[in-house]
Amino acid sequence: MELELNKSYHGFKLLEKKDINEINSTGIIFEHEKSGAKLFYLKNDDDNKVFAVSFRTPPEDSTGLPHILEHSVLCGSRKFPLKEPFVELVKGSLNTFLNAFTFPDKTMYPVASTNDKDFSNLMDVYLDAVFYPNIYKYPEIMMQEGWHYDMENKDSEITYKGVVYNEMKGVFSSPESILLRKISESLFPDTQYGVESGGDPDVIPNLTQEQFLAFHKKYYHPTNSYICLYGDIDINEKLKFIDEEYLKDFDRIDVDSRLAMQKPFDKQKEMSINYPISVNEKEEDKTFLSMNFAVGKATEDEIYLAFDILEHLLLETPSSPLKKALIDANIGKDVFGVFEASMLQPMFSIVVKNSNESEKERFKDIVIKTLSDLVKNGIDKKLIEASINIKEFQLREADYHGYPKGLIYGMKAMDSWLYDEKPWVHLTYEDTLKKIKTALETNYFEKIIDTYILKNSHSSILIVKPAKGLAEEKELEVKKKLQEFKAKLSESEIEKLVKDTAKLKERQVTADSPEDLMKIPLISISDIDPKAKDIALEEKEEQGIKVLYHPEFTNGISYVNMYFATEGVKEELVPYISLLTTIMGKVSTKNFSHEDLAKEININTGGIRNGAQAYSEKWNAEKIYPKFVIKSKVIVSNMTKLMELLGEIIGYTKFDDHKRLKEIIQETKSRLEMIIFDRGHVFAANHLLSYFSQVGKYEDMLGGLSFYKFIVDLEKNFDSKAQEISDNLKRVSEAIFNTNNLLVSVTLEEKDYDEFKKNFNLVYTKLNSNRISAEEYSFKVEQKNEGLMTSGKVQYVAKAYNFIKLGYSYSGSMQVLKTIANYDYLWNRVRVQGGAYGSFSSFQRNGNMFFTSYRDPNLAETLKVYDGAGEFFKNFNTDDRQMTKYIIGTVSDLDFPLTPSMKGDRAAENYIKKLTYEDIQKERDEILKTTVEDIRSFGDLISDTMKENFICVLGNEEKIKENKNIFNDTMNVFE
Repeated sequence: MELELNKSYHGFKLLEKKDINEINSTGIIFEHEKSGAKLFYLKNDDDNKVFAVSFRTPPEDSTGLPHILEHSVLCGSRKFPLKEPFVELVKGSLNTFLNAFTFPDKTMYPVASTNDKDFSNLMDVYLDAVFYPNIYKYPEIMMQEGWHYDMENKDSEITYKGVVYNEMKGVFSSPESILLRKISESLFPDTQYGVESGGDPDVIPNLTQEQFLAFHKKYYHPTNSYICLYGDIDINEKLKFIDEEYLKDFDRIDVDSRLAMQKPFDKQKEMSINYPISVNEKEEDKTFLSMNFAVGKATEDEIYLAFDILEHLLLETPSSPLKKALIDANIGKDVFGVFEASMLQPMFSIVVKNSNESEKERFKDIVIKTLSDLVKNGIDKKLIEASINIKEFQLREADYHGYPKGLIYGMKAMDSWLYDEKPWVHLTYEDTLKKIKTALETNYFEKIIDTYILKNSHSSILIVKPAKGLAEEKELEVKKKLQEFKAKLSESEIEKLVKDTAKLKERQVTADSPEDLMKIPLISISDIDPKAKDIALEEKEEQGIKVLYHPEFTNGISYVNMYFATEGVKEELVPYISLLTTIMGKVSTKNFSHEDLAKEININTGGIRNGAQAYSEKWNAEKIYPKFVIKSKVIVSNMTKLMELLGEIIGYTKFDDHKRLKEIIQETKSRLEMIIFDRGHVFAANHLLSYFSQVGKYEDMLGGLSFYKFIVDLEKNFDSKAQEISDNLKRVSEAIFNTNNLLVSVTLEEKDYDEFKKNFNLVYTKLNSNRISAEEYSFKVEQKNEGLMTSGKVQYVAKAYNFIKLGYSYSGSMQVLKTIANYDYLWNRVRVQGGAYGSFSSFQRNGNMFFTSYRDPNLAETLKVYDGAGEFFKNFNTDDRQMTKYIIGTVSDLDFPLTPSMKGDRAAENYIKKLTYEDIQKERDEILKTTVEDIRSFGDLISDTMKENFICVLGNEEKIKENKNIFNDTMNVFE
């Protein structure tokens, strides 16, 4: 049915409609007349439907109230009174996305699914959660998710516990996170952006239950809500449901959720803060310097997009002039930019990492001089064209790395809608792009730099510098504060704390009643397609090279991936493969300087990325197929140019520019440090696999702790090793870029395949054809059981082994086991009871399995949980409905919608691993037929793998030292 303007549909008045051609959608704005709820529907034919309900939630302090509330409303509600409906949905829905987000000024609750029945169920649970949460009934919810005084008996110490408390301790362990969170405080000290909506661990314990409930009462009302719907849905039915089940029960009220604007500064302000490093780390070259600017308003579509492009232009490529000037001046070892637009007053930052406080004035001078010179003399037009092109390509491709498009469009809509403008301001980008493209003939960007940076006094300098022993100091401070607090308590107050702790623990360990569990809506197994999705793959041959062709509708884009076998690289040179991935395309070639090469890539393609990957054969972690992978994308009409550039990079890269090599090595080290802090759970688990697995050892040499130590050594000794590094890179490239090593994967439409075929020679002719004998790798693996120490305030605890080595075999039912382990066993014991932010398991076809935790306050206690998993599963029992739920939740991971490029990647990887469609179908059959008995049968497998006692922990130095008896060795990760 055609919806008409100014008509009401189930209480929703249609206010405005607009065709949004850029995303093939029609945008429709409604308002619910009784409650005042705002609703934006993006109508299109995408079957990956998205729903989100959001609220404007300006924080008043840094207690993390919006963040704690985001966690807490998902812990039971009126219709769904069980303890964690969110987890039950993760376990048992076909969702393609399910989460919630706390921003500096809003809280979003999005879900997505391709199954309409499932989509309606998800909407129901989320709407009930936000409007009717159980937080008013159970103070234990805030205690668990936020913070509480934990005291087991009257003689024990009092400690702080809570999921968000520990999550934010982890966040505030990373200097990059501290920097990014403090930038807004430096620019907007008098507004909601001057405090930490996620919560500062030092301040979180100031939050009271009364404040917590008052915040929900004030802001979580339909009048203050923003509802987004996206995709191919029956909008009439959805409006009827939202009205009848929820909004009709609310009257419109006044909600004062106005966002304050920071009064502009008269002059640049300066702010300095410390971050913790270990007593064994050196303080030199560990300071962050950033220059930050408030730039307009988020509702100004032109500035919003122009600054996104400008940040890339100035700071994100090898040809970026500001990055180049700062690196050349040796101010620091890494330079990057940040443009944060999801706030009323967006901010732009220039960041130098691994610097020193003494460089502050020189940093400021170089930034101002470089930008002034650009304004005066003009920016290279090819550089402008390159940055506009790469951003335009991203906008048109709309490939958001596995996130549903509707989720990203909903977030972009909020970047104007939350600030009282139309929700499509940033979705209709064609006219804005046209204006920005005038920069190719005018001084467009030069004017922006002059106005918004050089002449902008609303700016700050932020210095984030290392302080030895700061973490230990803080811990002692907290300990002392809690001891003094306990000393002042009366006997009855102590008794109450002990009782409250016991009551929380009792709630945590008490199972939900079968009646409550039945209230979570569930689709049936019959709603699931029993057939696995088959990705199209045709084997072809060009110039004697195997080509895996995936015919897919790609909207005129071609995806070309090249997989070069790397078995010809000598064992001692394996880390150079990974270094080569960071060098290729970023150093000069025969015909281009590295700056010009970057421009050519960005002007003519959608990007060229390199990576190193060790694939193991499907059932065997000892059989490795290592590859150097080059992934590229291009508009089909530019195929010739892409192939020329790939040929240039592969055939003519120069490895003798020592200055440039040093810059890349320094940046690589810096980015690895960020990964270690941000993805500590993956880092610890992957390093652990290197203790017993050939593929694990190889991957550790490519990107794990071994590779980090390799890069640290190269950086420290670069001057003496420069020629050796150049020679080794050349040697490795000659062993890799060979006609006998290559497998190509191409994803495009059938009509466009000939474009690839006729241009492939431009790459092929640049490859050598020497016969290179494959190395027989036999890496030394040993049970190191390391404690990897950092100044971080939390742990990442991993335990693993290979079950095939113990005589067990892989079954698809292990993926159901993983669902149960993640969202029952580990969730309840490591997160809910232990206070960690998360805990995960993995059971791989090659036999490698692991448990790992994320931002975990514990260490030995978590290992004990892992050790108890075998017994839990030996005695596992549940009813048919719960088993169905676990199976559905497992299938949702398998059936995640893939973009064309993801389909090509997946098919090529399966081919390399020798994984057939029959194998994939067999796994699916085993998942769909999984029984309670199957899960019980894995109990011995888990017990036996845990008994092998392979352990790796990344975390707080003091905590690891306290538990040193657990480890064979302890070491500082950073120097």
